[in-house]
Amino acid sequence: MDKGTITGLLLGVGGILAGLILEGGNVGQIIQPTAAMIVFGGTFGAVLIQFPLQVSLTALQRLVSIFIEPRSNFEEVISHLVSYANKARRDGIVSLDSSLESIDDPFMKKALMLAVDGTEPQELRKIMEVGLDNTAESEENYARVFESAGGFSPTIGIIGAVLGLIQVMQHLDNIDEVGKGIAVAFVATVYGVGAANLFFLPAAGKLRHNARQQEVMKEMMLEGVISILEGMNPRMLETKLTGYLAKPKTVKDVSGAPASVIQESEPA
Repeated sequence: MDKGTITGLLLGVGGILAGLILEGGNVGQIIQPTAAMIVFGGTFGAVLIQFPLQVSLTALQRLVSIFIEPRSNFEEVISHLVSYANKARRDGIVSLDSSLESIDDPFMKKALMLAVDGTEPQELRKIMEVGLDNTAESEENYARVFESAGGFSPTIGIIGAVLGLIQVMQHLDNIDEVGKGIAVAFVATVYGVGAANLFFLPAAGKLRHNARQQEVMKEMMLEGVISILEGMNPRMLETKLTGYLAKPKTVKDVSGAPASVIQESEPA
């Protein structure tokens, strides 16, 4: 699980509820199913108007990824690319054909397949970058879905509050009920602003971050495969690819033996 997401939600929601209780309130005061229905129903309705249905549904599926720690092992990828470079340098680029079946990542597998088939480095880069650009655009759309939800929900919350006040104004003869009604009416605003700033907008940011990590990983794979195709020395290739990292880290080759000490940084 992604500890940052879980901890952030607990701190955000817990801090608000703790503040409410310290001020003498209780959690029951902000549990209003009607307000929730107005805010979330209106927000998701507006999102569906703005984005195609398939994009919205896929974005909801992507939402699970913000609770899961990304498994981007840059060091492992570098070690595999270096081993492919050694094999290609020793037996020729065509010898990598026997390694294709053992590659799980579709992007690297496709890039190596094109390299083995004799594709020119510049042409290979163009082909793979088309896929990269399309994937990046799709992932950006999924982030925009939640970004838009974060923009709509506070306004829908205000609409819910106004609707509640309209109902309150019809009972001005009972001042006690008016006070309670006003308090209930503003719960919709709390839902709208809270959902936007504690979930929708942060979720959009986390989706962008995760997508960027995967994009950098694929860029590194592409750079590695093209360098192998161009006949780069394996040690030079390793040095080149470690530019994607920054903390001191020992990279091991695929057999588990230490290869060298490199600089690791957070992916760009």
